[in-house]
Amino acid sequence: MGRIETFLTQRQADGLLRVLRPADLRQNGKLYRDNREFFDFSSNDYLGLSEHPQLKIAATKAIEKYGTGSCASRLLNGNFNIHHELEEKTASFKDKESALVYNCGYQANVGIISAICNSSDAVFCDKLSHASILDGISLSGARMFRFRHNDIEHLESLLKKSSGKFENRLIITESIFSMDGDRAPLKEIVSLKEKYDCKIMVDEAHATGVFGKTGSGVVGEEGLNEKVDFVMGTFSKALGSFGAYLACAKKMKEYLINTSRSFIYSTALPPSVIAANIAALEVVRKESFRRETLLENAAYFRSELEKKGFQSASESQIVPLVISDASKTVKMSNTLGQNGYIVGAIRPPTVPEGQSRLRISLTYYHNKEILNSFIEKISDAANV
Repeated sequence: MGRIETFLTQRQADGLLRVLRPADLRQNGKLYRDNREFFDFSSNDYLGLSEHPQLKIAATKAIEKYGTGSCASRLLNGNFNIHHELEEKTASFKDKESALVYNCGYQANVGIISAICNSSDAVFCDKLSHASILDGISLSGARMFRFRHNDIEHLESLLKKSSGKFENRLIITESIFSMDGDRAPLKEIVSLKEKYDCKIMVDEAHATGVFGKTGSGVVGEEGLNEKVDFVMGTFSKALGSFGAYLACAKKMKEYLINTSRSFIYSTALPPSVIAANIAALEVVRKESFRRETLLENAAYFRSELEKKGFQSASESQIVPLVISDASKTVKMSNTLGQNGYIVGAIRPPTVPEGQSRLRISLTYYHNKEILNSFIEKISDAANV
């Protein structure tokens, strides 16, 4: 076990050891810790729905009716009508035939990919795909090909070279990338999927609720619902609650219920969480002003940062500032924290070496006045 001690000692000496820091409260875009108030730029509660009265009322009513837990997996007796109601409404929201709820995004990606692929298949994933996607491919035993980030030509070259060598081929990408905030060229990827007779899976974790006319995500915004075979997303970010989903064909849902290990062997999400998710879908449809305000402010923030000399490829509410050096990134995060701004310092293994960054996550609560002050503090922190 000496390597564990060595690892911890080295990380601590470099100032890079990750620790869990409890908060007292998070409310209205602010976080409270150690009797201090901070502006929270690290939360994925993009629309502020985790505090929405409609979600709170729905969750409370469900606790009163069902109790606090499901107490079993869904294939045993943890399966309630309310779980099926959420799946039906999610399928409608995503304009797909069916949907299956998972306990979280990580379990969804790992469980879906490892169930639908095996050692006779190949998976082509974007170089910046989330860890849960990579782990799902690894568990499946499929051959993994990683194409350069958003590089259509590289993806096509890999598809050409692999033609006829595998039983099935699956392309996976995120629609909004969690660490870079940029968009995938979905229409071009779908064209390749059709040209080379593949399936495609799109992770909409950071797009659900934020993009599209009804908030359904980038797949819907670009009119690709019928052409994307598997649309995965979460309830735990813009939708303000917890859990994840796969929107897909009815036959595929039936298959996954019988083969997806992370679904089969997990206790079902509590009815209170399910009820909050149902309420969130309703709120997202009704209160479009939340995503409109968020995206308007995000565009403003990116523009003002650029005027200060900070470059970012972001096209969303996720705005990374790549610092490169991990120690400097942590130092900047700490400096911003001292000035009342919580910002995540993202470093390896979450991102590759030399790609450490501040991951700035904007929410509905961050108005232009707050953003202007924050930009000034970022400039100051960069020069410390």
